[in-house]
Amino acid sequence: MNNTSKIFGVNVFSEVVMKERLPKDSFKKLKKTLDLGEELTPELAEVVANAMKDWAVEKGATHYTHWFQPMTGKTAEKHDSFIEPTGDGRVIMEFSGKQLIQGEPDASSFPNGGLRATFEARGYTAWDATSPAFVKDGTLYIPTAFCSYSGEALDKKTPLLRSMEAVSKQAVRILRLFGDDQTQKVTSTVGPEQEYFIIDKTLYQERKDLIYTGRTLFGALPPKGQELDDHYFGSIKERISAFMKELDEELWKLGISSKTKHNEVAPAQHEMAPIFTTTNIATDHNQLVMDTLIKVANRHELACLLHEKPFAGVNGSGKHNNWSLGTDKANLLEPGITPHQNARFLTFLVATIAAVGRYAPLLRLSAASPGNDHRLGANEAPPAIISIFLGEQLTDIINQIKDGALTSCTGQTKMDLGVKTLPKFAKDVTDRNRTSPFAFTGNKFEFRMVGSTMSISGPNIVLNTIVAELLSEIADELEKADDFNSTLSEIIEKLVKENFNVIFDGDGYDPSWIDEAEKRGLPNIKTSVEAIEVFSRPEYVEVFEKHGVFTKLEVLARQEIMFEEYEKTINIEALTMLQIAKREILPAVVRYSGALAKDMSAIASVLPEADLTTQKDHLLKVTELYAKSVKAVENLEKVLAEVKSIEAVAEQAKAFKFKVCDAMQTLRVPCDELETLVDEEFWPFPSYGDLLFRV
Repeated sequence: MNNTSKIFGVNVFSEVVMKERLPKDSFKKLKKTLDLGEELTPELAEVVANAMKDWAVEKGATHYTHWFQPMTGKTAEKHDSFIEPTGDGRVIMEFSGKQLIQGEPDASSFPNGGLRATFEARGYTAWDATSPAFVKDGTLYIPTAFCSYSGEALDKKTPLLRSMEAVSKQAVRILRLFGDDQTQKVTSTVGPEQEYFIIDKTLYQERKDLIYTGRTLFGALPPKGQELDDHYFGSIKERISAFMKELDEELWKLGISSKTKHNEVAPAQHEMAPIFTTTNIATDHNQLVMDTLIKVANRHELACLLHEKPFAGVNGSGKHNNWSLGTDKANLLEPGITPHQNARFLTFLVATIAAVGRYAPLLRLSAASPGNDHRLGANEAPPAIISIFLGEQLTDIINQIKDGALTSCTGQTKMDLGVKTLPKFAKDVTDRNRTSPFAFTGNKFEFRMVGSTMSISGPNIVLNTIVAELLSEIADELEKADDFNSTLSEIIEKLVKENFNVIFDGDGYDPSWIDEAEKRGLPNIKTSVEAIEVFSRPEYVEVFEKHGVFTKLEVLARQEIMFEEYEKTINIEALTMLQIAKREILPAVVRYSGALAKDMSAIASVLPEADLTTQKDHLLKVTELYAKSVKAVENLEKVLAEVKSIEAVAEQAKAFKFKVCDAMQTLRVPCDELETLVDEEFWPFPSYGDLLFRV
């Protein structure tokens, strides 16, 4: 057995470990809880807690924490030790079932959108038994949900679990109608690919904008960028390879199946991809991936940048959310050899198409963030217009359904490369379309809009809920139908016709697509603040409430939190920009201008006949750009003050987007030009060339 097999999942309280450590009867009961969602009894929790504590202590753990995901999009943890005093000056290691299933953290300082007042501090964490506990850094981590004293969800996991139950319930209804009486549960699964940048840590520490905001607020493009396409899938640098090796090992220990690693398009940009797993576990794993990326990079004297757009003019980073539905026996989005004859597959396919077509603004909302605004639609990521790529075979089938005559489908062919020594291999029935925000890729849909820093819970809450709604509508019709087959055909044809405009197999980067999408009636929600506004539309609130995913109060709270996060993020960026401009860039330009003037005076005193026109023109240009920068600083300060006086959170967020961001760009332009003119010796921080190529 190689080292990878030995270390994989070694720090996870997995099913294998539970089977070894729990009494046989207790293990069977716990399996029912995990597989069928049955309630966990206090007696069973006590047995599990004791076994979990013993295992964790053997792994070196001294503490435990209820690890949860508040609405910051990050994770939270409060560590308590296992020690209990015995009364004779000694301690024993104890961990009860009650401590396992419920914790009580302070909820007052987490975002709540009005769900809690500051003085109402109590909150509860509840063990998510479907996501395995693990040991990390001497602590037993217990994945949990997080709710308020009055029961509202204060986290991202609770509604995700609700959405998984909702889509499972409706999918099982569909399977019953197809004669499947055995399946008790349908699981949504995800494989989230993660893009990131790696730069030298010493250079990172010299950039206050990276430290405070995660992205560069100033910076001129270097002579070489990504135009030669030489970084993509290129040879991995030795230093980066060492980092990636340790990253894989750390992730494997946590049971995270890190599968793929490679250089991405931009210099210093890379990607890792895991094997898909259950959505809530995939969400937990992705949070661990981001945390581990940062920590392992730090050990190698590197810095990991997870921001969607760390460098202006350079490709940004996303997180491709590969989503599907399946039972313990089959992937429900697997087309099979003859998909046109696979009625069950077509039902789930068309339900997903219709869900995306009808609820496109919600899906766009799920990818809304300040960082993602810099990336979407910039010829490096999908446009802000939601469309679906199906590929040649499925598009042909959908066209036939629309025309009312489904009779055939294109088959698989062999690739012949014209060289006898090269093997012939099966050609996929569909190409890939990296410009599509929602693309079918074999037996899953790849939602490519998600930003690299974002929790994947939001996109999957939306996906699960809207697909559950369409499956519910289909099941309602079929359950009262006299003729199942003819009714199903009518439903599928109707949904295809209603949502046909959302299917687009062309180039999403082509500017003409924007006009074409408008003609089709597809929404083009360009900014996050506009996307956040759609959250509280009555028809969307109704869907969330119908399937028990969000209450209206929870929707409104999350909407307010998203607006607040937007304006606070831009405010931090603006303040950072002002500090860098006033305390670093402008003083550096003054020093350079003074040195240049002094040198010119020295030359003139030695050589009065010397022609200093060129030097004077250069100094004049620097001086003019300095004046523009000063004026832009004053303007940004003024705009910030005006915007901060706006009380309504939605209006303030819009003002930050459309006023403050414009003022920030006005300041950046002359400063970036100054960087190209000022002697490198005087410039106060590392350039893009340093950051992207000195690793």
